Amino acid sequence: MKHLQRIQNYDQLKILADARRLTILQHLMVKPATLSQLGKLLDEHPAKIRHHLKQLEGAGLIELVDTHVVRGFVEKYYSARARAFTLQEIILPASTKPTTFVAIGSHDLALELLAERLTEFGQDTDAEILTIPVGSLEGLMALRQGTAQLAGCHLLDIESGEYNLPYVRHFFPDRSISLLTLAHREQGLMLAPSNPFSIRDISDLTRADIRFVNRNKGSGTRLWLDLQLDQLGLPSKSINGYGHEVRTHTLVAQTILRGLADVGLGLRASAQQHDLEFIPLFQERYDLVIPQEQLENRYMLPLLEKIQSGGFRQHVQHLAGYDTAHTGEVIRP
Repeated sequence: MKHLQRIQNYDQLKILADARRLTILQHLMVKPATLSQLGKLLDEHPAKIRHHLKQLEGAGLIELVDTHVVRGFVEKYYSARARAFTLQEIILPASTKPTTFVAIGSHDLALELLAERLTEFGQDTDAEILTIPVGSLEGLMALRQGTAQLAGCHLLDIESGEYNLPYVRHFFPDRSISLLTLAHREQGLMLAPSNPFSIRDISDLTRADIRFVNRNKGSGTRLWLDLQLDQLGLPSKSINGYGHEVRTHTLVAQTILRGLADVGLGLRASAQQHDLEFIPLFQERYDLVIPQEQLENRYMLPLLEKIQSGGFRQHVQHLAGYDTAHTGEVIRP
C-alpha cells in the first residue's frame, strides 16, 4: 500500500462524488474488509456494497488483497491502495465537458438535490455538478488551489458574527470572489427516536452514558461545536465519541439510527429524513463561493439561473429547516 496517492483524473473524482463510496474508501484505508463486513458496518445491502466496490476498484482506488474460504464460501478482502489520498492536484482531461463543475466543500442536502436533479429546474442544460463533501475549510483551500469551480461554505466568524465573508477575504485577498446564497438552514442535536436518554442541550454530551458522533475536522458544523464547547468550558475529551467522525449530515443521522451513537449535531432535514428526534440550536447561511471568472463563464450561467429559479426554491422548501427567502442572492466581499 502506498503512503499517499493523488486524485488527479476526472474518473476518480466522479467516483468519489458519491458520499457512500467516499466512506467505503475511508474504511478500507484503515484495514482490509469484505463485502459482508462493509455491509454490516454501513447498514447497506451487499448488492449495493458490491456495486460501489466495483466502481472503486475500476478507478484504481482499492484492490483485492486476500481471499479466505469460510464454510465453503469465498470471502474477498479489499483494501485502499494508499493510506491517504489528496485532492490537491486534480487534472481534468481536455475531453471533459466544459459544463462539468466540481463543487468541493461542506455537505448540504440542497446542493445534493441540485446535482442529482439539475434538469428539473428551469430550461434544459448540459451542466453537471460533482460534489465532494470534505468540509468548508477544505473546500476553500481546493478553490484557492484551482481544483474546484465552486466551494460550499457555512463558516461563522465569531468576531463579526458574519458567515463566510471573513473567511473568503482571508483566503482570497488577491482575487475577485462572490458568494451565492443557496439557503439558510437549521442545525441542532439529532437524537435517537423518542430521545431515550432525555438529552436537552450540548452540556449533556459530556454525560458518561451518552455516545456522540462528530463531524470531520474543518467542517463548519465541527467548528461551531468546538466554539460552543470552549464558551461553556466543556473539554472535548470529556465527550464519549468526540473522535468518532463522519463527513456528512446524512452519515450522522444513519449512525444514530443504527444505534452506533445516541446523539450528533446536524441538519433538521437529515433528522426528519431518518425519523430522528431533533433539538434546534441555530440557523446558518450556506453559500456557494464562486470566483468571478466562473460567474462570467457562459457555461456556468444556466446553472446559476437554475439556483435562482422558483422551481429549485420550491424543491428546497420541502427540506425541513430550510429557508429559501434569500436563495440565489449574490454577496460580494
